[in-house]
Amino acid sequence: MDAETRRLRQRLSDAGHVPDIVILKQTTTSTNDDVRELAQKNIASILICSEAQTQGRGQHQRQWISPKGNIYLSTLINSRTPLDGRLALEVALNILQMPKLHGLNLQVKWPNDLYSSQGKWGGILVEPLSPHQAIVGVGVNLFTPQSHDPLQPISSLSDFGLNNLDRIEIVAQLYLAIQQAAQWFEHGCYNLADRFNHHAVFMQEQVQFEHHQGILTGRFEGINQEGAVLISNNGQQQTFYQGRMRRILGQDDPS
Repeated sequence: MDAETRRLRQRLSDAGHVPDIVILKQTTTSTNDDVRELAQKNIASILICSEAQTQGRGQHQRQWISPKGNIYLSTLINSRTPLDGRLALEVALNILQMPKLHGLNLQVKWPNDLYSSQGKWGGILVEPLSPHQAIVGVGVNLFTPQSHDPLQPISSLSDFGLNNLDRIEIVAQLYLAIQQAAQWFEHGCYNLADRFNHHAVFMQEQVQFEHHQGILTGRFEGINQEGAVLISNNGQQQTFYQGRMRRILGQDDPS
């Protein structure tokens, strides 16, 4: 075991949440796939982190660009409560509460993006393995990668004026935030709508919402307690549990 892995295990042990398997990699195809392989061997407590991914992915199998130097980690969540889309929202909200991010005005874009006024700095991918077990993957930019999408501003922790970015400490805080999120989920996601809407990007702004029946233009009014998006159009509010939201082009901060 190398020194960084020992240090990470000790940090998590001190917090009372050291997993059975802790693996730090320089590169991998996908940390979610690495966790999936171990989960199939009935290992229930896993943390895998890599500095780069060659086949990273986001929602709906979209490619997640994973250049070397940022954080890509995955872990396994086992829940007594049947899993649903609220888990990803809880993960996002608990990441915003990490000590390292204290005092920063950070935001969340439904359903799984970590945002700031400067752009997207991270993302979350939850992949269910069963009704009670899921892989939670998180990608966080320590440094700002080059963006190939002019409509998607990209940011990073280094853009927020954070100095001395201790990679191991950030990995530990991310893992602990995911564990805390799982506890919020187990206990019914208390006051989820208010907590999420307090940090939600694009609140009360005009958005385009792409769903299985087409694209709806309307005002984003946050989420309800079940984690569903609320879009108001022509005086009527519609509810969606799946889809993709973009700000209307021409506004100050396109997504």
